[in-house]
Amino acid sequence: MWNTACLKRIIKIMGIRLRETKETDISFVSDAERDPSNSLYVDQWDFSKHRDSLLESDIKHIIIEREEDHQPIGYVIMAGFSGRHKSAELKRLVITEKGKGHGKEALSLIQKMIFEELKFHRLWLDVRDHNEKAIELYKKKGFSIEGHLRECVYVEDHHESIYIMGMLRHEYIDRQTH
Repeated sequence: MWNTACLKRIIKIMGIRLRETKETDISFVSDAERDPSNSLYVDQWDFSKHRDSLLESDIKHIIIEREEDHQPIGYVIMAGFSGRHKSAELKRLVITEKGKGHGKEALSLIQKMIFEELKFHRLWLDVRDHNEKAIELYKKKGFSIEGHLRECVYVEDHHESIYIMGMLRHEYIDRQTH
């Protein structure tokens, strides 16, 4: 199902591209998820958890970089690649250069990869319900809220709620043709 050639076939959009994460990228990834503008919205993994995920067949760890100078500006972690259900989970989408449209463009590349290249049936994610910018972006890109899990994530000293959002391949295709 998944191979490195898949990423190489993806069209670059607005000066960004996706590539597989290397062990040498993990410092960037750790810094990005610990940055105060991101840490409120994503769980923190240590170096070994990120490194181990690079070897898991079910997980795809991807760097988002600027095309012009190959500098990383974010990362993506997805799961669901070893199952027969053709349902991918977008576990994380973290952007370090905010307000430039990179998140929107990265999400477009991810959708293209999942639905056009890999022909998956479903792409889903969970998002903290106070992450209004992300929720707005996902809705604009065609995701629907499928559920609300109240106070299910323990963060520091309190519980937070998340939305489950998803998109089906036919919904993606319909959006591309209209």
